[in-house]
Amino acid sequence: MHIYLDESGNLIGKDGQYFIIGSYTVGDPQRIENAFRRWQRRKFPKKLKNQAEIKFNDSHISDKLRLKTIRYIARQDIRIFYAYLKRKNIPEVYRKKGKIHDTGLLYVEIVRSTLELYLPSTELQFIVIRDQKSLKRMNEQQFQSTLKTSLLPKLPAKTIFSIQSVDSASSVQVQVADWVCGALARYYEKKPLGNELYAELKRNIIQQNELFSDYWTKRWEQ
Repeated sequence: MHIYLDESGNLIGKDGQYFIIGSYTVGDPQRIENAFRRWQRRKFPKKLKNQAEIKFNDSHISDKLRLKTIRYIARQDIRIFYAYLKRKNIPEVYRKKGKIHDTGLLYVEIVRSTLELYLPSTELQFIVIRDQKSLKRMNEQQFQSTLKTSLLPKLPAKTIFSIQSVDSASSVQVQVADWVCGALARYYEKKPLGNELYAELKRNIIQQNELFSDYWTKRWEQ
């Protein structure tokens, strides 16, 4: 199984209320790449037809075309798993003087929660491909080690578990994950077209998980 993963939103800063890790798996990764490239050449504006990377938020793409592209992606038999959180619910353990501090630890926890949605699994390959990202106070080796320590015991014996960080410009599959995340972000942030985009993806969503949703309830009970 190959899992393609990306994100939308920021853990720090003032933009947006939500942070989302979106991922999907598909039966034939090459097929989704070929399908997206065909769509790009046929439907996208001339200046984007041969561009290596097409982001959901590209300013040259209209909302009408975004919706059509998400509808097209949803027809490619992708299976979506995602985790999200409302930034105001981030626990104090990740804060310092009220501000989000340990973004590396928080990010790996969100990724772990997303990947756990695929479990239990009988697959003997568990390959995660994500857009490369620098993490505060955590290097790539620590990131991979943390995930493997948590997830490997829950996978079948002899499972090949690999986490790869790639430049999204070199991976159409990761670009598709960016489109999925962008559509989900529009929905949760209640931005224009959000409901329509979510409706197109809804039948492809297998599992989702909101992190820390009961944080303030637990604090009140204490």
